[in-house]
Amino acid sequence: MRASLIQIAVTDGESVARRRARAADLVREQAGSDLVVLPELWTVGAFAYELFETEAEPLDGPTFEAMSKAASDAGVWLHAGSIVERSGDGSLYNTALTISPAGELAASYRKIHRFGFDQGEAVMMTPGDSLTTVALPEQTLGIATCYDLRFPELFRGLVDAGATTMVVAAGWPARRRDHWTLLNRARAVEDQSYVLACSLAGTHAGVEQAGHSLAVDPWGEVLAEAGPGEEVLTVELDPAKVADTRDQFPALKDRMLGLHAPTR
Repeated sequence: MRASLIQIAVTDGESVARRRARAADLVREQAGSDLVVLPELWTVGAFAYELFETEAEPLDGPTFEAMSKAASDAGVWLHAGSIVERSGDGSLYNTALTISPAGELAASYRKIHRFGFDQGEAVMMTPGDSLTTVALPEQTLGIATCYDLRFPELFRGLVDAGATTMVVAAGWPARRRDHWTLLNRARAVEDQSYVLACSLAGTHAGVEQAGHSLAVDPWGEVLAEAGPGEEVLTVELDPAKVADTRDQFPALKDRMLGLHAPTR
């Protein structure tokens, strides 16, 4: 399976409409990949809180329309990163969209763990309450967004739901880039899954983004890593490697706590 991570740069000088059109063109350029991944809140910027209300949109809004057409044109599965979703009751969510090669919405995931410590996203957005997986022909994606990465129980729940590849869309700040690399590798090792982690580049709202999107295999080996700027990272994944890893080193079978804990 060929996966392409589009590490798009978000800067204060580019309009949302212009960046949306540019991202759609970048998706079309990945024809030949099986899966394309975009970062978190790439339309507005993960830290541009002042834009959340004005740029919020429904699930079938302008970002979905543009990404649906781009996915269909390229013939790819597209994890379109996340948008600021406005629900029917007016609540805001940080919602990730996964789109099929036919341009249909295959799944949406409302971010469960909101970042901000009682400010920003943490107070402006409502948390999601459901784990989300997406069945592709040869892999099952487990969907997570940015701050979710710090909560391993979410990823273990995705494993229990059948996930073999974790997709993490993020707007991770550069000042904590070491954590970004460490946590993505840790999630891959402990869940014996591929991790495809796509972060923003650029600087917006005064926050420099980490970039350094990466693909990690089920043994924790970094298969490919981007630099700090806008870049497309493409990697080949072996769908059989997850099952092989779990068979060769069956640590998941030895779990004593959690959803599959034995009763005594």
